[in-house]
Amino acid sequence: MAGQPPQQDDDRGFVRDQFASAVSELRRAFHVMRHRGPSQLQFWFIALMVGIAAGVAALLFRWGISAIQGVVYNAKDVRALQEFVADVDWYWIVLIPIMGGLITGWILHLFTDDGRVRAVADVIEGAALNDGRVEKRAGLASAAASIITLSTGGSSGREGPVVHLAAVISSWVCGLIKANGITGRDLLGCAVAAAVSASFNAPIAGALFALEVVLRHFAVHAFAPIVIASVAGTVINRLAFGDVTEFVLPTTNTLDFYVELPAFLMLGIVCGLVAVAMMRSIFWAENVGTHVQRLTGMPRWLLPACSGGLLGVMAIWFPHIIGVGYGTTSAALTGELLLHEAIVFAILKVAAVAITMAGRMGGGVFSPSLMVGALTGLAFGGIATSVFPNVSGAETLYALAGMGAVAAAVLGAPISTTLIVFEMTGDWQTGLAVMVAVSLSTALSSRLVDRSFFLTQLERRGVHLAAGPQAYLLSMFRVRNVMRTDDHPRAAKEDDIWAMIEQGTHIGPNATLEDAMPVFERDNPVFIPVATMGKEGEPPTILGALFQVDALREYNRALAATAAEEHS
Repeated sequence: MAGQPPQQDDDRGFVRDQFASAVSELRRAFHVMRHRGPSQLQFWFIALMVGIAAGVAALLFRWGISAIQGVVYNAKDVRALQEFVADVDWYWIVLIPIMGGLITGWILHLFTDDGRVRAVADVIEGAALNDGRVEKRAGLASAAASIITLSTGGSSGREGPVVHLAAVISSWVCGLIKANGITGRDLLGCAVAAAVSASFNAPIAGALFALEVVLRHFAVHAFAPIVIASVAGTVINRLAFGDVTEFVLPTTNTLDFYVELPAFLMLGIVCGLVAVAMMRSIFWAENVGTHVQRLTGMPRWLLPACSGGLLGVMAIWFPHIIGVGYGTTSAALTGELLLHEAIVFAILKVAAVAITMAGRMGGGVFSPSLMVGALTGLAFGGIATSVFPNVSGAETLYALAGMGAVAAAVLGAPISTTLIVFEMTGDWQTGLAVMVAVSLSTALSSRLVDRSFFLTQLERRGVHLAAGPQAYLLSMFRVRNVMRTDDHPRAAKEDDIWAMIEQGTHIGPNATLEDAMPVFERDNPVFIPVATMGKEGEPPTILGALFQVDALREYNRALAATAAEEHS
């Protein structure tokens, strides 16, 4: 009997192999669902709970500001706060920020070790260097101080404190479940996403903000829980305020594609320069405030009250600087301000934010950057449309693009900020204009500062996150944890250690590999003695030796772990 044709045998073999492969894949999927699925679902449930808690915290923070403003300024509508402030006697306009500054100063003096408000920069640092944890006691104090600041005449934003408050919640949960570094960072991202979403009613932007700004990577394993938390935060917002956008644009913005796009390229450059000027003004004012405090011997709790007095004097004539400023931002987006008003208000807002930050009064820079951007865009649009009236669209389109461009440059978050602008306004038809302006502004500003306001803040504190993991991972390892002691099988010889100490080459046990690596690069020794120096006339105490090969091994492991997390 003749055998089967060769082609038929090949077909049957192919089908058999494919069937076996499919069965194998089903078994593996069942194994994953059985052994890893429940824990993954459990983590998603925790992410949901964290998202709900962060969303509620953001909501309570917002209501707290509105309630206190209603009492101190008799404001029935906080979005029109400047109208109610104008009816208040001038001396109360000055005294209210001073009293608020005194309360803020005492809160920070009693509950923080340095009198400094915690905000987004500290959350970024916690994600990179502290396994997703932030300071809880100082964080709660900062939230309370920021509520007082924003309610009593401070000129800053509510989103920064809300983000840190959400991080406090995730840090508490991490402590309860004893989360490792990856889990801690993922929960931190969940909390931040929910807080931003609840603040802006922007679930897409909230999720991307957590990934782009705080975690600074887009790992797949973090995406699902962060999205779950972000949606939870948005639901909290919509239950309280309804499905409405933060800003309402009365007219449809139109863009003449070929003719007007160059104008938005120019707007992006202008906004980038404005953002840099705003950031540097804040840092300069902080330096001045610190210098004045040291020069006069002023107690640190009094500094916020001094800044409050300056803000109060400004608010007598320009009440628009008080608070978050969404009312003025909305007026800019709807074209209700004149050209000179837009320019003056933008300059005064930058000055007011700088004074607030210099006085360590609390709050963030997100809302102010939106306001300054909208005013900048409106002023630019007013000039552009008057010069080329026949080929220009609405001035409000420039205000919308400017709002996104300045905010993106300040935050260092072009993707999430672009989406926040879209979700806050509901205007998706002008995407090209906003994207063009945002791309130019962030490209320019990132060259003039350390990528963003937050990363520049950290750089000023000596925390080098802007350059990436290769720059900051070395600071995470203490020499005492990497060195070889004298009982190590391959310890350094005592005579060699003493010889190097006599030459002046040694390092302390509390130093980090960031301190040790320049010595290895300069002299290329096999090891560096680790010792504590005694008092004058006393010999040093030898604790061990840090070998170059051990330092490089730890650094390589950290880099590999970071890469694995970011690409998982």
